[in-house]
Amino acid sequence: MITVLCGGVGAARLLTGLIEIADQADVVAIVNTADDTELHGLHISPDLDTILYTLSGSSNTELGWGLAGETWAAMEALERFAAVRPPGSTAGGTWFRLGDRDLATHLYRTHRRREGASSSVIADEQRRAFGLGLRILPVTDDPLATMLQLADDGTEIAFQDYFVGRHHSVAVTGVRFDGAEAARPAPGVIEAIGDAEVLVIAPSNPIVSIGPLLAVAGVRAAVEARRDRSVAISPIVGGAALKGPADRMLVELGHESSVVGVARLYRNLASTLVIDEVDAALAPAVQEAGMHCVVTRTIMKEPGVAASLCRAALAAVTS
Repeated sequence: MITVLCGGVGAARLLTGLIEIADQADVVAIVNTADDTELHGLHISPDLDTILYTLSGSSNTELGWGLAGETWAAMEALERFAAVRPPGSTAGGTWFRLGDRDLATHLYRTHRRREGASSSVIADEQRRAFGLGLRILPVTDDPLATMLQLADDGTEIAFQDYFVGRHHSVAVTGVRFDGAEAARPAPGVIEAIGDAEVLVIAPSNPIVSIGPLLAVAGVRAAVEARRDRSVAISPIVGGAALKGPADRMLVELGHESSVVGVARLYRNLASTLVIDEVDAALAPAVQEAGMHCVVTRTIMKEPGVAASLCRAALAAVTS
């Protein structure tokens, strides 16, 4: 069994390569839910949905999120209420774009939650609806939310307000995972970590994608116990994030935006760090930081790169 700790886009791309070289029945994805939000009365799970859409070949590659062939009639219809919405009201907001086809995913999830189904049960129903054979496990069935403290005034805001509402363009001085103290791992999470032949930390934001997973009770300890069978893939290439604010966030929170900085964060969690060829000169520094280093192509934009990256990552802890 191969278990992958996942955020959104980077993890989804990695998983597409992994299911090319491994049987889907042997793959488990443990997914961040701290980005979840509620809009228009609907429960939205962006990281789970990104994985569903990407692995099923349904994703909107032009936008980089949502479903292919999307239309926006619902959002356009909501715009008419902008002129009459009272100050302070969030009714009918369109800052977070939900496509018409995408709405079906959230409608189903929300209805099932109101029927009493857990997040992990719903995720399993939805991955089967999208024809996927791997297991997809939300890290927890309990409430968990990433909250960020802004540098300018100390205000604390929810992740989607930071990431989408403010285009992750504001500096932060702190991150807190609300609910982590009470959250428990979803059924199967600890077992999937402990029983994995290889545990992979996907190239997701270490702070706000992998961090929430590790904040859930028992998860960090379970990962640390599997260090010798764990491999991480750096989300930082040439000192920068390929997508999102990971590079700036690392610096803002006192870390180094480099593969060496990633190694310092992950050295107690994984024995090996996979880095891109761009950073080959830093391989000795990664090893000095406490991790074995593998150098290969990690930018998964061309066909075949994700699969070859997965082969290299798996080989690093099985050979």
